[in-house]
Amino acid sequence: MNTSAHPVSYEAIDLFTDHALNANPYPYFEYLRTLGGAVRLPGRAVVAIVGFDEALSVMRDDESFSAVNAASGFSMALPFTPQGDDITGQIAQNRGKIPNAGLIVTEDPPVHTKLRSLLRGLITPRRLKANEDYMSHTADRLIKGFVGQGTINVARDYGRVFPTLVIADLLGVPETDRQKFAELLRAAPGLPGDLSGNQAFVHNPLERIGKIIFGYIIKRRLANIWPARMGRNVLASLGSGARSEQEDILTDLALTKYPDGSTPRIIDVVGVATFLFAAGQDTTAHLITSSLRYLAEDAQLQRRLRAERKLIPAFVEEMLRLQGTVKTMFRLVRKRVNIGGLDIAPGTTVMTLLAAVNRDPKRFDRPAEIVLERANLRDNVAFSRGIHACPGSPLARAETRITLERLFDHTTDIRINDAHHGPQEARRYDYLPTYMFRGIQDLYLDIS
Repeated sequence: MNTSAHPVSYEAIDLFTDHALNANPYPYFEYLRTLGGAVRLPGRAVVAIVGFDEALSVMRDDESFSAVNAASGFSMALPFTPQGDDITGQIAQNRGKIPNAGLIVTEDPPVHTKLRSLLRGLITPRRLKANEDYMSHTADRLIKGFVGQGTINVARDYGRVFPTLVIADLLGVPETDRQKFAELLRAAPGLPGDLSGNQAFVHNPLERIGKIIFGYIIKRRLANIWPARMGRNVLASLGSGARSEQEDILTDLALTKYPDGSTPRIIDVVGVATFLFAAGQDTTAHLITSSLRYLAEDAQLQRRLRAERKLIPAFVEEMLRLQGTVKTMFRLVRKRVNIGGLDIAPGTTVMTLLAAVNRDPKRFDRPAEIVLERANLRDNVAFSRGIHACPGSPLARAETRITLERLFDHTTDIRINDAHHGPQEARRYDYLPTYMFRGIQDLYLDIS
């Protein structure tokens, strides 16, 4: 791509409202890269990060940056006027006035450190390996349900179903409630970073899901603390999940302790459990959908992966790099800092464009291409880095790998359906209308 030939109109583009940019933001990101690794966006009090080294400096510096705006992005208006070169105290005093500022993803140390300790040892290689049979069985069941139909919407009929079932099983959500969780998620009123400015997601379905999880945690704690006193009849009255003999994450969370030996508040445990459930949903669904789109578009690549299954993990890494679901990551500057030569004042919003960072030519050779033999495959920052790195990344990788393995076993070919998406030279896809996430809403495939 000739970056010197960018149209002048790029200077006036607003990433936060421009729907035309949503389908293919990458030329715009390359335009920003010509301006530097860190760029002040015109007309916005935002610094965009597109350089790999600059991004790592943000992700690893929790002294200078607060995650308080991680969930709300650019839409968050500070309930105070930043004063001085360090606003750490002002953030702490006003955190209760900031939407979603009490989530594990938006907390800062030391609160974040304490909450994150609850996640240690939960999603382990041993647990994932033990859960692989369920993942494979579930994938088989879903795939067998649509193989033979000819054309399917794989985003709807698989991508939005499989991750929900897997994370629900891993957590220990009773089978009778899993459909309810799926329906609540589908009823979500909006998206974080909605290009229309709609912020209805502040009142999101996770609040209701959290209330249900609260019940699970209570039952597990009661069953563990008072089994002898309560007796079998009382335990039975608590319903599904009252005595969990299986090794599931909700049981571990219900009974876990902080490193100092103290018992976590139930509200903290519920918050972590709800976060894990949410993190195991859309990001994985869109990763799977994007992976299938690439394979359906590239017959040669598809044939190679079908023949050389050992390359599937490398392909998943390249999908994370090229089509990672999280497009932007937000931080609030709390101490004056310099990034890429820019002096940035406290109170400034810093937006790390993960989709641009993962295509930085200084870090990745042939950055816009799939290179399965890439020496630094795992260098992508699709799941962030530092203390806020996504704890569910091994699960997302496993789900995508297993999906491709099982799909290859049950099919001989997958192709894009021209009737829905247009001819190969003029494809049409509808992407999530948000500046924070990247995902195809519907993907129609012809499967044989």
